[in-house]
Amino acid sequence: MARRCELTGMGPRTGNNVSHANNRTKRRFLPNLCKVTLHSDKLGEGFKFRIAASTLRTVDHMGGLDVFLNKAKDEQLSPSALKVKRKLAKAS
Repeated sequence: MARRCELTGMGPRTGNNVSHANNRTKRRFLPNLCKVTLHSDKLGEGFKFRIAASTLRTVDHMGGLDVFLNKAKDEQLSPSALKVKRKLAKAS
């Protein structure tokens, strides 16, 4: 399973472990993915996503799943999130 946020497309980043002696070795920084069920107000149902914790805070800050998906770019969304976005568009 890909380590990628379904709503923002955030994936692993690369960097270095730096020791006390300043030796550098490559490492990966993985996103903090959580399995959550987000509720849509317009559709009246919940949808399960695997999203980053930072994305969950962003969705709450923006006012919910409906508002977030309306403003999100289609390139960043997963296929399951795109289906929900299309359902929202039809319901409006």
